[in-house]
Amino acid sequence: MNKVQKAFANGKAFIPFITAGDPSLEITEELVIRMAEEGADLIELGIPFSDPIAEGLVIQRADERALAGGATTDKIFDMVKRIRQVCSVPLAFMTYMNPIFTYGTERFMKNCRESGIDAIIVPDVPFEEKDELMPYCSNYSVELISLIAPTSQHRIRQIASEAQGFVYCVSSMGVTGVRQEISSDVEEMVKLVKQVKDIPCAIGFGISTPEQAAKMVQFSDGAIVGSAIVKIVEQYGVDCVPYVADYVRRMKKAVKQGV
Repeated sequence: MNKVQKAFANGKAFIPFITAGDPSLEITEELVIRMAEEGADLIELGIPFSDPIAEGLVIQRADERALAGGATTDKIFDMVKRIRQVCSVPLAFMTYMNPIFTYGTERFMKNCRESGIDAIIVPDVPFEEKDELMPYCSNYSVELISLIAPTSQHRIRQIASEAQGFVYCVSSMGVTGVRQEISSDVEEMVKLVKQVKDIPCAIGFGISTPEQAAKMVQFSDGAIVGSAIVKIVEQYGVDCVPYVADYVRRMKKAVKQGV
């Protein structure tokens, strides 16, 4: 069992997302450590990017703040190294093909391994094009996480058969953001994946309340929450750490106990 799958070994997983460098890299470092202490099973770190096509306004604004604050890929790698001295929670980068390609794909994956990143999630690389990344991921033992969405339909079985780590199930169409209602298609997607492969499935895009998270883990292995946490960071800025920690604690409890 690899480190990413260990995140799902103790029951249902809670997976928070934050944008690295928002409001600062120092606060991001604190947030990762505190979220791990509060029970986060795997933490997604967004690498800020000027054109994040899968993100709603909340995360777009976080990207802008992080970039304006001077966050760079190199500085984020350095931060991860510091986190790894005190924290062993699995970490995944959420990024786009352009920043990886610009940085240099091989150098990026090598630095992922050397700093302690366990997986990457790249929403704008379709399944058919994943060979652009897969050889580098394999060389440096970085899991490439597959995404499936309601539009994946006939491709779900194929994507599932080659998936690594866990499958990121996108709950609804469009960009990330908090939603009132989450599509029922997602339950069918999880069933399809499980028919093909015994791999954890975590649901993201739109989950914000403990009730939603508890509902999603009734038929999946984990809940991913981004925009709701990034909103707290936006609201409280440099004072956000205790508020995010409290939110993660409540969400983890909901995921673990079904509210």
